[in-house]
Amino acid sequence: MTTERTPQPGDDAGDVEHAPATPLVTRQDASEPEPESAPVTLEDEAAPNAEPLPGNRGNPAKKIAALLVVVLAVFVSWYAVSDRLAPYSSRGTVSAYVAQIAPRVAGQVTEVFVEDNTIVDQDEPLFQLDRRPFELAVRQAEVGLAQAVQATDASAAAIASSQARVSQARASLENARTAANRTASLFERGVVAQAQVDNARAELRVAEAQLEAAEADLQSALLQLGKDGGASNPQIMAAQLQLEQAQLNLLYSTVTAPTRGVVTNLQLAIGQFAAAGSPVMTFFDSRGAWITADLRENQIGNIEPGDEVEILFDAMPGQTFRGRVHSIAWGIDPGRTSAGGLMQNRPENQWFEPARRMPVHIELEGGMQAWPLTVKAGAKVSVVVYAGGTGTPISGVASTLLKIQSWLSYLY
Repeated sequence: MTTERTPQPGDDAGDVEHAPATPLVTRQDASEPEPESAPVTLEDEAAPNAEPLPGNRGNPAKKIAALLVVVLAVFVSWYAVSDRLAPYSSRGTVSAYVAQIAPRVAGQVTEVFVEDNTIVDQDEPLFQLDRRPFELAVRQAEVGLAQAVQATDASAAAIASSQARVSQARASLENARTAANRTASLFERGVVAQAQVDNARAELRVAEAQLEAAEADLQSALLQLGKDGGASNPQIMAAQLQLEQAQLNLLYSTVTAPTRGVVTNLQLAIGQFAAAGSPVMTFFDSRGAWITADLRENQIGNIEPGDEVEILFDAMPGQTFRGRVHSIAWGIDPGRTSAGGLMQNRPENQWFEPARRMPVHIELEGGMQAWPLTVKAGAKVSVVVYAGGTGTPISGVASTLLKIQSWLSYLY
């Protein structure tokens, strides 16, 4: 209860006049009970500004962690299942038959018929070597063949002469034999002496020797001529082979395309000397091209020849192609055998050894007729092999992801 202070005796009038009124608090009457106030706590003081407790609406960190665990589990499950049923690889390469074009004979280049990176047909001339040395070699071989034929004709004449000498020797032998028999008969009757018998026998032996010599000469002439009248004569055969080789070298002086294909890496100019067997250009055979995709060992367990493959060429963004598995390589070179033949044991400095990959041979559906012209040998390829077949959820998701990648290939 509040009252004003009244002036007391002895107070200065100025003091009373200027003294402020001081409120006085008096006790209430004892008979009037004082209202009890509830105890004030820290919770009551903070209640107006306090947020709801975490338990009232859930912990966001736990929700995020649970979501991450679910996403990780889905990713691992997809990775494990797709690797068996729809294995994917971005380590594919376009392969083709490649030949190094080199002349079979040496010579100076006189003309180049093609340009670099051009398509040529089978047997189309690529470049020409100087023909003059080869033409001279052909003429020289022709002369050698003519000389061999002349020698054969001489052998034929020698045969006729030898045959005449054989006939003469046989007649002489017959006369000597008759004379020897007659002399022996006369000796038995005592008409002739022993010396005449000895002379007749000596003449017989001489006639026999002359016949043997004539027959030997005839046999030698027959061997030189050949059994079939000169066709198998060694000199003629050697001369014919030399002529054929000279004609072949002349043909080789014009280098032609082995098949239909593409000429690239042309390193040839007019006037350049080309050595036999030294490559001067690279040739891609257009009859065959395929894809070699490297897949990890744990990806090829379900792959079989004939499985369908979806193909993405980096050179053809936004498009996918179809193909089939042709075969799987039987092995790779692990680099464990040294030149000496001993096995190598290389210490690994990695926690996890990199997975080894096996080459898978894939062919494009439609063959070379369906092959994109912008896709070159050595181009990068991504593939999905549908080892579990098509029409499954796994194959559908894998195909969708590959198509998304095909559109993203516009950017990188």
